[in-house]
Amino acid sequence: MDISIFFEPANLDEITFEANTIGEKIITYSEKGNFPELENTDIVIIGVNDDRNAVNNKGCADAPDFVRKKLYQLYRGDYPIRVTDLGNIQKGNTFEDTYFALTSVVGFLAKKKIVTIIIGGSQDLTYANYCAYRDMEQMVNIVAVDCAFNMGEMDSPVDSGTYLSKIILHQPNFLFNFSNIGYQTYFVEQKGISLMEKMFFDSYRLGDVKKDMEEVEPVVRNADILSFDISAIRHSDAPGNKNASPNGFFGDEACRIARYAGLSDKLTSFGIYEINPSVDINGQTSFLAAEMIWYFINGYYSRKKDYPVGDKSSYTKYRVSIKEGKYEIVFYKSDKSGRWWMEVPYPGSKKSKYERHSMVPCSYNDYKIACTEEMPDRWWQAFQKLG
Repeated sequence: MDISIFFEPANLDEITFEANTIGEKIITYSEKGNFPELENTDIVIIGVNDDRNAVNNKGCADAPDFVRKKLYQLYRGDYPIRVTDLGNIQKGNTFEDTYFALTSVVGFLAKKKIVTIIIGGSQDLTYANYCAYRDMEQMVNIVAVDCAFNMGEMDSPVDSGTYLSKIILHQPNFLFNFSNIGYQTYFVEQKGISLMEKMFFDSYRLGDVKKDMEEVEPVVRNADILSFDISAIRHSDAPGNKNASPNGFFGDEACRIARYAGLSDKLTSFGIYEINPSVDINGQTSFLAAEMIWYFINGYYSRKKDYPVGDKSSYTKYRVSIKEGKYEIVFYKSDKSGRWWMEVPYPGSKKSKYERHSMVPCSYNDYKIACTEEMPDRWWQAFQKLG
């Protein structure tokens, strides 16, 4: 597939390329007819200039080049960078055309085992991102960092406030798990919370997450797709969004989540959406998004490649019997990183479909919970879906 037909060059006119910065090392599509090759590329950055389905946030289509201006000025870490910036996916005649382009590009890159960073645009683009994995018939986990669930009414047209319901209802369905990080209760209807529980999805209130940010890491480690709505960050730290509110994550917490995403061996696409330069103050929100991407890249080049598949002899194994022996939970601790996983049994007839989801990332705290004869929520939810 020639994916170059979907792209227009990034605008680098106002960027100064200084020594040892990320901009000096990134290979960028900045001139027509000079589309980059993808050999020796680990990460691809793509912008998407479409906000037709943004809810109360028109103007976010312009975000990609603003974020680039900030990102390219940041100094790189002490590791080789093999990052290619393919420019911006052109706005299609219809939003479905834009979706088709993004789906095609993400799928093309995933097959090449290249990680994709998406700079939106509005968050409904997450649906197009998901469709790339659907087309590959791959069961996926999606994690959204967001102050709301974005379900809407099940029969509503797709937009940034309803995209999740379109993913849930899509048939055939390839969504194994959805997790929300940082929802704020006053932005979520009770029926939405009930639906999340009924479907054995994960949702974590902002206040609970901020008490212990380390518990976010296993949630992010379980994702194939991470979708970050910039309105999940408080207005004081990210004013460039028409839906920004007084509460939310601090900027450093957002960067921490982004690094967790980069560290995950499983995660293959990371999108930051809803950045609106038209209401930004001194480019602060674009700057923060650039720093988040910096932390994601830093995390990627710090990956331990210790996802426990195949031979597990290099892991410390713990068996915990709970509920008077009714269940046995097997834990694995990585000798490389100290991270934990739980093994969840599943029917042998579903091996090809569920095998990659049977090792559930967890924390030491989940092991301690099991040792008190309590069932860790992460294990139980995965068990219900795998059974």
